Amino acid sequence: MVTGGRLSGRVALVTGASRGIGRAVALRFAREGAELIVVGRSQAGLEELDDAIRAIGGRASLVPADIADHAVLDRMGAAVFERWGRLDILVGNAGVLGTLTPLGHIDPKTWDEVIAVDLTANWRLIRSFDPLLRQSDAGRAIFVTSGVAPGRAYWGAYAVAKAGLETLARTWAQEVATTKVRVNLLDPGATRTAMRAAAYPGEDPLGLKPADDAALMEVFVALAEPACLSNGEILRP
Repeated sequence: MVTGGRLSGRVALVTGASRGIGRAVALRFAREGAELIVVGRSQAGLEELDDAIRAIGGRASLVPADIADHAVLDRMGAAVFERWGRLDILVGNAGVLGTLTPLGHIDPKTWDEVIAVDLTANWRLIRSFDPLLRQSDAGRAIFVTSGVAPGRAYWGAYAVAKAGLETLARTWAQEVATTKVRVNLLDPGATRTAMRAAAYPGEDPLGLKPADDAALMEVFVALAEPACLSNGEILRP
């Protein structure tokens, strides 16, 4: 394991880790000494991430899973408890875009999928890992939100889910305010990811910051550190 980093010895779980921002966060946390539990739908993507983490001397447990299968999240909580007895850092990053179309045109299956992944799965993460974060000497939770959360035409289910996520996280932050757990949200802004490309197909991706942007990763690390005192905030680097 990497030693001497800002997250040395911390156990961190990252969803949506097989690509994009989640992958970048997992790698940065590994460089800072965290032991990773990485969750993603792509087995191949997770294996590539595992190779990259091992190459820098880190260690990761791979969980190939669709977090829309909420029972998986319950089982993960039990497995983490059995192995570590605690969780130090939770990063709720996984998300799906759905379709950009007027609200009345959204297919019900698409609506259900977006709400299940972007909102309900994060509640299930809270339900499963709240007790384990409380077992940490400094439990830290970070949820990835979006600038469309206040509402934006044609962003439909995604905007609604992110608005719900922000309320969910702030509610939890108030509930844990007297504990050692801290809960915050991070809006990465325009970033070079597959989701961004799907939302803005005509955009030049080279004009966007990469998923592993140093300033963005620094905010993730700062929110994950035991020294972080922020709670219930939305950070926009």
